[in-house]
This record gives sequence, C-alpha cells and structure tokens, in this order.
Amino acid sequence: MSAVSPIAPIAGESPWRLAFRRLTHNVLAVGGFIFLIILGAVCVFGPMRSPYKQSDQDLQKQASPPSAQHWMGTDSLGRDVATRVMYGGRVSLLVGLVATAVAAVIGVTYGLVSGLVGGRLDAFMMRIVDILYAFPFIVFVILLNAVLGKNEAVEHFTAKVLNWLGVIPGVKGALEDIGFNASFIILFAAIGAVEWLTMARVVRGQTLALRKQEFITAARAFGARGWSILGRHLLPNVIGPVIIYASLTVPGVMLLEATLSFLGLGIQPPAASWGVLINDGSTQIENAWWLLTFPGLFFALTLLALNFLGDGLRDALDPRSGR
Repeated sequence: MSAVSPIAPIAGESPWRLAFRRLTHNVLAVGGFIFLIILGAVCVFGPMRSPYKQSDQDLQKQASPPSAQHWMGTDSLGRDVATRVMYGGRVSLLVGLVATAVAAVIGVTYGLVSGLVGGRLDAFMMRIVDILYAFPFIVFVILLNAVLGKNEAVEHFTAKVLNWLGVIPGVKGALEDIGFNASFIILFAAIGAVEWLTMARVVRGQTLALRKQEFITAARAFGARGWSILGRHLLPNVIGPVIIYASLTVPGVMLLEATLSFLGLGIQPPAASWGVLINDGSTQIENAWWLLTFPGLFFALTLLALNFLGDGLRDALDPRSGR
C-alpha cells in the first residue's frame, strides 16, 4: 500500500493582513493615498526649493497672471501664489490632522468610559453629548474668538507650545515658518470640542456590544478592573471603527476650517490656509481668476483623495465588506 501523504496545514490570515490586502485592491483608495503622499511632500519640501517666501512682495507684479516666473501668478500684493498654496497646504493639513487627533482622544476615552460603566452615569454622559450637539457651532466659535482671541494667557500658552515642540528638530522652525499663532490653538479647541461627539457615540455603541462578550467576563473573573479592561481588552477591539471614522473626519475638519477662515473666524494672518486663500481669491475672481482657481483646485483634490482613502479603509476594516 502506498503511504498517505500528510495534508499540509492551511495558513491563516490575520484580520489586519486581510484588511491591508483589501485596501491595496481598492484602486481609488490607493490612488488617493499616493496623491496625499505626493501632496504632503510638495507642501513640506516645496517651499524649501522655492525662490520666494510666502511674505515676499513685488509691488511691480501685483495680480500678475501665471507665467514662467510665477507658475500660479501673484496676488494683489505681488506675492507668489504657488508658494502661498504650498504654505497653505501645510496649515490645512496640520489643522485637519491635529484637530482630528484631539477629537479622537477625547471621543474614544469618553465613549469607552460611558459604555463600560453603563447605567445612570452612561445616560448622564450621553445627555451631555446631546446638549453639545444642539449648541450652534458658529456661535460657539464666535464666543471662543471673543473670549480668547486677544487673551494673553492663550498667547503665552502658544509660546509654550512652540518651546515644548522645540525639542523635536525642525518642528519649531516649521511652525514659525507657517505663522503659527494663537488662532491655531483656538481653532483646535473649537473643532476638537465638537468633532469628538460623534466619535464618542460610535465608541460607546461598540463598547456596549463588547462589554457583554465572554472575554470581558473572563477578564473580570481574573481580577481585571476599570482602566485595565479599557486599555487591554476594549480599546484594541474598537480601534477599527475609530480608524474608519477618523479617516473620514479629516476632510470634514479641513472643510470646516476652510469655512471658518472664509468667514474670518479661522486662521488669522500672517498664517495662510487654503481657506484663507480661497476667501482672498473669491473677492477678485473677475480680475484675477487664478487666485481662487489654484487654491480651490488643490483643496478639492485633497478632499476627494481623503474621502477615497477613508472609504477604502471603511471597506477594508468592515467585516461585512467581505461578503
């Protein structure tokens, strides 16, 4: 009799590897990711290669159309638009990423605690979220600007932030280069104070479903309590939805910043975000079309790329997408 050959074991695939494979097969998501990498590199390193600074003025070339010397033309003060678009990209991307990170930290912590504790405390915490949802965001930003806009404490805190970040090589100089000021801190606080609400609801819903699972019961039986359960058992299991929501929050935050800057409530000079540039260009669209066209084009393409990447992450990390 011939010997029976052993059956080779079937190699398993981890959920994260499976999600990565799904993501790499999503053409739009990969294209969006590549575009964002190129855009980030251009915004970070482009100004270093540019012969102009964002504040350099040439009054003999005011509102000049695109040319070989100024690829995207100049504005009403003779400043190079291409350089200002790159600096504006730094600011808009920084606001989108930092404000989303602030919202994620607050929302995840709040949602985990609310969902794990449950009962009356959970109901009370969710009523707070409902109240904040009902408060008009624009009114909230106006109040923050009125209270903190010229506050010496905020300016002192901004200077401290720059000093803290000075321990990281190149960071302080880069922030000073884009005109980092107190308006950034106010904007981070305003957007972060609102964007975490939906994140908290998402995480709370996931936590309510997970707290009844057997592995949580087993962890309690072995003596795990409070922060141990949150950090070691719940957080790793809600990280997927958090990544999905955060990736879709970044473009929303950038759009919100552009709207606030357009209304004069966002980033203040000398800093210039894409929202500020779009606001400036909209007042001169009839005489200088390039002032609105180029910042608007970069902003629109960035939002599309971020949404494509966010949709791809959602499809990759959502188990239902495998059906």
